[in-house]
Amino acid sequence: MKKYELLKDDTKNTLGRTLYRIKALRNFGDVTKGDLGGYIESENNLSHYDKAWVYDNVRVFGNANVFGNANVFGNARVFGNAKVFGNAKVFGNASVSGDAEVYGNAN
Repeated sequence: MKKYELLKDDTKNTLGRTLYRIKALRNFGDVTKGDLGGYIESENNLSHYDKAWVYDNVRVFGNANVFGNANVFGNARVFGNAKVFGNAKVFGNASVSGDAEVYGNAN
């Protein structure tokens, strides 16, 4: 069962890519059905499993992937082939890119 949908009428353009705001379809973790999240390029960027979520003005695109129980907040960017997973938290104006991996309990 999907945990979010892409809002086709709420987009941002980043480096020539169209990113879509996400909206929660069910409750999980600290997310409530109807909550708006950050922006992703496609459903390949954020898992529908576990409690992973992107908040605020976050942008996830390219081959990047957020999964597990990871959370990305603020104005952070995750792109390229980067992965954020486990219980990791990325926040502020952080950029995770290239082949970087942030995982475990990293903050």
